[in-house]
Amino acid sequence: MSYVLSFLLFGLVMGLIAVASNPSPYFAALGLVVVAGMGCGVLVSYGGPILSLVLFLIYLGGMLVVFAYSAALAAEPYPESWFSGSVAMYMGVYIFGVVLAGVPLWSGWYEVSWVPADELGELSVFRGDIGGVALMYSFGGWMLVISAWVLLLTLLVVLELTRGLSRGTVRAV
Repeated sequence: MSYVLSFLLFGLVMGLIAVASNPSPYFAALGLVVVAGMGCGVLVSYGGPILSLVLFLIYLGGMLVVFAYSAALAAEPYPESWFSGSVAMYMGVYIFGVVLAGVPLWSGWYEVSWVPADELGELSVFRGDIGGVALMYSFGGWMLVISAWVLLLTLLVVLELTRGLSRGTVRAV
């Protein structure tokens, strides 16, 4: 199980490097999809399949919208790929930075600390992800309400910024 988790974490870091180093929205959106998939795989390995599925569906729906807008605004006939000169240089710098930041932390990682929540099943009454959902709604209810209002405000700001010449999307009827 630790090999699968190591692969998922490696893919997560490489996807983040691919997103950070690429100026083209096409390849950056593909990197974000890889990051979402790897992150959800990490969540599944730690015992959160329901949260992982919800995150994957919502995140990919949002990424579809972001990709459509960015592809429409930045229509390049020949976008820079991951293996072009400047992008490869940025990827090398980011990989060097990740290795440099990870070397001091390397001695503190052990395979025993990567135990998923479901392997401690004899110590709990219910699954780890169900308990997390219950805690999120009981103690984090106000944060969910605030997040919903922020998302609504963001939607209204984006709609107002992309309005036509004389008619706004939020107007008196």
